Amino acid sequence: MGKFLLLALTGILLQSTVIAYHIIGGEIYYRYVGYNSANGNYRYLITLKLYRDGDFVCGTRQGCLDYFENPVPVNIFNASGQRVLPSQLLHIQYTRSIRDTLKNPCLAPQTIYLEVAFYEGDTIELPPVQGGYYISYQRCCRGESLTNIYNSEREGSTFYTVIPGSETGRMDNNSVYFGIDEAPVICSSLPLRYNYSATDPDGDSLTYSLCSALASNTSRGTEAASPPPYTTTVSYIPPYHGGDPMGGNPALSIDNNGLITGTPGRSGKFVVSVCVSEYDRRTGRLLGTHHKDMLITVYSCSTRIVAATPPVLNHCNDTLGFAVPITNTSTAGFTSTYHWTFSDGSDTLTNSRDVFFHHFPDTGVYSVKLVVNPGLPCTDSMTGRINNYPGLRAGFTVSGLCREDPVYFEDHSTYRYGDITERRWDFGVDGMDTDVSLLQRPVFRYPTGGVYTISLALATDKGCEATVTRNLRLFEVNPFAGNDTILARGQTLQLQGQGGDIYSWWPPTGLSNPNLRDPVLNWNNEISFVLRVSNQQGCFGYDTINVKYYTGPQFYVPNAFSPNGDGQNDYFRFIPVGIREYYYFRIFNRWGELVYSSLDFRRGWDGYYKGRPAAIDTYLWILEGVDLNGEKLSRKGTVTLVR
Repeated sequence: MGKFLLLALTGILLQSTVIAYHIIGGEIYYRYVGYNSANGNYRYLITLKLYRDGDFVCGTRQGCLDYFENPVPVNIFNASGQRVLPSQLLHIQYTRSIRDTLKNPCLAPQTIYLEVAFYEGDTIELPPVQGGYYISYQRCCRGESLTNIYNSEREGSTFYTVIPGSETGRMDNNSVYFGIDEAPVICSSLPLRYNYSATDPDGDSLTYSLCSALASNTSRGTEAASPPPYTTTVSYIPPYHGGDPMGGNPALSIDNNGLITGTPGRSGKFVVSVCVSEYDRRTGRLLGTHHKDMLITVYSCSTRIVAATPPVLNHCNDTLGFAVPITNTSTAGFTSTYHWTFSDGSDTLTNSRDVFFHHFPDTGVYSVKLVVNPGLPCTDSMTGRINNYPGLRAGFTVSGLCREDPVYFEDHSTYRYGDITERRWDFGVDGMDTDVSLLQRPVFRYPTGGVYTISLALATDKGCEATVTRNLRLFEVNPFAGNDTILARGQTLQLQGQGGDIYSWWPPTGLSNPNLRDPVLNWNNEISFVLRVSNQQGCFGYDTINVKYYTGPQFYVPNAFSPNGDGQNDYFRFIPVGIREYYYFRIFNRWGELVYSSLDFRRGWDGYYKGRPAAIDTYLWILEGVDLNGEKLSRKGTVTLVR
């Protein structure tokens, strides 16, 4: 049958304060199971069938469910609208999946995935009454963004079925039900023919019609228990209505065999309601009407069939030999076929876009032609070229472990069926443009230690390209012997080497142990030490420290400086000898304004005040600290600024 729309039976389930947007259809029906002669009651088993969108996920929306609620309540009323029993709770007996995909070689493969749950409860007993009984299930709300009704997220649903009254003589009736659980794919602008016939276990006469979808009298967040008659319908958006819920040309219709036909004119989600009336074949009397909503989702299934495979395929792989992987990126239908013709005299017919391997007899340049849907009106083709020259193997070695040493690289790549004509190294230093080379055996010095990603890109005379990468870990030491220091004669100094694992000081003169990181110096004459620092990997480096001795403890302060930028005496600073701690160093102009203050004797004053060169003049300084004996030491004096 010509079905190319997506038909999804729909409805909405809401329990207490929960909004269940995921329910997209359902029906309620009953089965007669016997007569209780002790009290004259008839016994029935109620079944509720609900459908949900299997792909629906609520996310974080408050109150929204993406699973079947369990249990759910149904209500039973007499023809006068009086409730005859408390709400009956029905529980899920089983669920199953319903899935269908548009299997057409000329159309886009749209897919629908539904789940259906069957609910049942305890057997109920009802006495014979005039007018019979209504069994109903009602919920808010239908869902969001439906095409043919207003405010769909606020519209409720009513499903009901009727047990005939005693005046019909059919209290032992079994209700009609829709036994078809399918999810056919439906497409706009294409004819729809779908058998939606119902089943009646008693063989009664059935008639079908499209009718208005029923709303419920419940608001969001409340449980429904509205009595019959059920006449409140949803609010259709013109020009849609119950008899023409989808439009199209021809419009949707259903015949008395349950066959739904029509040609939908637009994509969207449409609420469609089907009523089936049940008549006694002997008396012609109406026994009841069974009502079911559907959600018909119409897709735009049209697609342009496009054959697609790489126009030029360079087969370079070293491990596959002459077996070339063939890729198919065509746009096609679910059941499209693909005919491949190769210039080696062979061809392949497949119905899959999966990669397959074609074995060529030898190296060379081959042509390939791909035809999608050969022999059908919706066909397309293209041709390509395959350069079959495998055997490119990329690889290189690295020699180097320490940052201070050069690192040696060597390209060991080979190409069985051609020549490597170009190589480009990238040594992996971020922000550096010169960390590249085109040589086969380059040498490179790294600025710092760390982990670097090395890449080698290759090109061949047959059009093949390959890139290989590997990580290089470079170790380094960062030797630091300490800042140059001035000591008072007789003052000891504990050196503080840094930067590695193994330390060695030279010369050992005056040191407690030259192979310690922090030996103690006990000396009185100017001396320089060279510190060698190494690590466990064998990397090493050097640093020096100069130590001078003056009579002290004392502050040595010059009486003039010339901040003219010539590199000679540009800063005014003091030299501490045997000083353990500094309290302040301040400089004032002749008006008592503070022009400089710092505790860093290495920096000193640069002769600027408030961002401008200070005037040539004589300035007052004061200085205070604590010497190595714990005595406070204060000094003051003047300094002349000359330029």
